[in-house]
Amino acid sequence: MNNIQVVSDKAAISLSFFCAMHCLAMPLIIVMLPALTVFNLQDEAVHWWMLIAVIPTSLFALTIGCRKHKNYSVMSIGLFGIAILIATAFFGHDLLGETGENISTAIGALVVAVGHVKNQRLCSRSDCQCNT
Repeated sequence: MNNIQVVSDKAAISLSFFCAMHCLAMPLIIVMLPALTVFNLQDEAVHWWMLIAVIPTSLFALTIGCRKHKNYSVMSIGLFGIAILIATAFFGHDLLGETGENISTAIGALVVAVGHVKNQRLCSRSDCQCNT
C-alpha cells in the first residue's frame, strides 16, 4: 500500500475523530473543569481551523485511494461527510442551535471517518493494486 495514502487516511481519520470528540466532549469538559475555559476551545474559529485541516487531508487521501482501488463510492461517502461539516459550519448554529450543531458536526465527522476506514480497507486488500 502506498505509504503516503496510508498516512493521509490515518491523519484524516484522526482529524475526524478529534472533531467529533471536540464537539461532544467540550460542553462536559467546560462544566467539569472551569479552568479550561481560558483556552476558549468553544470559539467558532476552532471549527474553521479544523475544517481547513480536514478538507484537504480528506480529499487528498480519498483521491489517492480511489485512483488505486477504483471504488468511487468511498469518495462519495467522504464528500457527503465533508458537505455535512461545511453546511454545519456555515448554518448549523443558526438552524440547529448549539446542541444540534454539535450533533451534526459529530455525524459529519463520523461519515468522513467511515469513508477513510473503507478507503484504507480497500487499499489493504490483497487484490488491490495499491502496493505499487
